[in-house]
Amino acid sequence: MRSSRLRLGITLLMAAVAGCAALAGCRSAPPLLPASANWQVRRPQLQAREHFTLRGRVAVAAGAEGFNANVRWVQDGPRSQLTLEGPLGVGAAQVSASGDELRLVTSRGEQIDNDAAHAALVQRLGFDPPLASLRYWVLGVPDPSQPASEGLDPAQQRLRTLTQSGWRIDYNSYVGADGETLPARMTLEHDAVRVRLLVDNWQP
Repeated sequence: MRSSRLRLGITLLMAAVAGCAALAGCRSAPPLLPASANWQVRRPQLQAREHFTLRGRVAVAAGAEGFNANVRWVQDGPRSQLTLEGPLGVGAAQVSASGDELRLVTSRGEQIDNDAAHAALVQRLGFDPPLASLRYWVLGVPDPSQPASEGLDPAQQRLRTLTQSGWRIDYNSYVGADGETLPARMTLEHDAVRVRLLVDNWQP
C-alpha cells in the first residue's frame, strides 16, 4: 500500500514539474511578432525593403466614377508590377513601373509606354496613381524622396496617418507578416479621389 502511494506521489510530482516547465516555457517563448521597435529604426528598414508581394482588393472612387478590382503588387528591386483584375477577369490591366519608365498592358494585350501609359491610366482609373510613392505607402512608410507629415501611434510605433505629395493616407489596421507588422487596410485620398485597399495576403 505504501509502495502504491509512493508511486502515485512520484507520478503526481512529475506531472506537476512538467506542468510548471510548460508554463515557464509559455512565459519565456517569444511572441509571434517581436516587440515594437522604435519608429526611427523601423521606418528606414521598411523603406529599404526591395522585395515583397501583396494580394488584395481595391475600391476606387474618382468623382462620379468608381470601380472595384482584385490587385496583386510585386516589388522586385526598383521595379513595381501591379495587376488590376475586375470580376471574372474583365478589364484586367498590368502596370510595370521603374524610375521614369512606365508600361501598361491592357486586357487585349495592347502595350502602352511612358507618357501615353500615364494618359491611359488617367483615362481608365480616373487619376494618375503615384506608383513611385505607393511602393512605400503600402508598407506603411513615407516615400523617402519627398517631404511628409506623419501621424504616429506612439504605443505601437507605426503610422496612423500620412500626408505626402497631396495625398492623405489613413492606416486603418495592421497584420503580422514574416515577423513584421504591415498594413492590412488603408484609405488614400487626394482631391475627389478615394482609394481603399484591403490586403488579403502579404509575402514580404
